[in-house]
Amino acid sequence: MLLDFDGPVCSVFAGLPAPEVARRLREGLLATGEPVPAGAGEENDPLALLRLVADARPDLTASTDIALAMLEIEAVRVARPTPGGESVLHAAVLSGRLVSVVSNNAGAAIDAYLAAHGLSDYVASVFGRAPGDPSSMKPNPRLLLEAMEAAGAGPEHCIFIGDAARDVEAGEAAGIPTIGYANKPGKGIKLAAAGAVVIVDSMQLIADALV
Repeated sequence: MLLDFDGPVCSVFAGLPAPEVARRLREGLLATGEPVPAGAGEENDPLALLRLVADARPDLTASTDIALAMLEIEAVRVARPTPGGESVLHAAVLSGRLVSVVSNNAGAAIDAYLAAHGLSDYVASVFGRAPGDPSSMKPNPRLLLEAMEAAGAGPEHCIFIGDAARDVEAGEAAGIPTIGYANKPGKGIKLAAAGAVVIVDSMQLIADALV
């Protein structure tokens, strides 16, 4: 089982909002005397902001990624657990399934959250974005392919759970069927259009199905 992090497991930016994280990233660039890339001043998604920086100033990608990872680690300390998300991890392990977390978030932040919530033993591997390489993020299937290779499993033996169209697109590119978690009104339509094989509005439904 391949599981996205922000959404299915927790709401990463519930306590430290994404627009605030993006603002701090911009301030960090300005503090070093670097201009903010065109279009970055209005971007409230820190992951999208990282992409903008990488496109406009490749030389700043690594340092911006490090700064974002530190902010993500701060954010997960006050992240909101997703109802049923922990139950999915428990049920997957109890049913003999291997779980890998595959996320556009920093691996260090994911590890920090799992450790703080006593969930590290329920996750075999964590595949966050490649440090300094935002092109590794979904919808690129790279992280999913790496997770399958590490598990020694083919796509026919895997299922991916994600809450965004980019998750479904990455799953399709990797040949993995994706369950869409529609955690907001209207998201189910987008997940269906992207090709999700099943759509649920509760992670607990998945946990119950596993056992």
